[in-house]
Amino acid sequence: VNAAMTTGSLRLAPSRSASQRTCSIGLRLPVIARRLHRRCEGCGASVAAVSLDIRAAERVDDELVAAVAALLPQLSSSPPPTADELQAIVDAPDSVLFVARSEGRIVGCLTLAMYRIPTGYKAWIEDVVVDGAARGQGVGEWLSRAALDEAARRGAKHVSLTSRVSRESANRLYQRIGFVSYDTNVYRYTL
Repeated sequence: VNAAMTTGSLRLAPSRSASQRTCSIGLRLPVIARRLHRRCEGCGASVAAVSLDIRAAERVDDELVAAVAALLPQLSSSPPPTADELQAIVDAPDSVLFVARSEGRIVGCLTLAMYRIPTGYKAWIEDVVVDGAARGQGVGEWLSRAALDEAARRGAKHVSLTSRVSRESANRLYQRIGFVSYDTNVYRYTL
């Protein structure tokens, strides 16, 4: 999205830097850099600018492992992945771990998982989590948009996700950016 748009009390300005990077198997992946300007709810004045950088993780280091370990408990009771498990996600050709940085600090992540089945090429957004201190700044939206762009680029015809009913803000976000509720049952079998 290159045009400026207003979302609630947040103004998303055009990208000051947008580029692509090449992954280990030669795919071109987008890099999204945004400058987010908060607006005062009372007078509408710009009160702060926040730098937001969304990239597909290319390598796993101590910073990424620690950030995911800090973020994941805000989403799930599952134990955080080890460095080797994160590396497997980063290295897999059909998954992309998007990482959001604000002012140089990792504040969110999202995994895009893709696979081919007889009915087409499918994509799922999984494990979207934004640090509590960074919520409401557009991080989840831009992580989601990066995943949608990548899924479209790779030829997926749909992108699916699940979100707990209790995650009211996340559900509003997904609906606002174009996701629609799909009439199906989701089942889980625990092994």
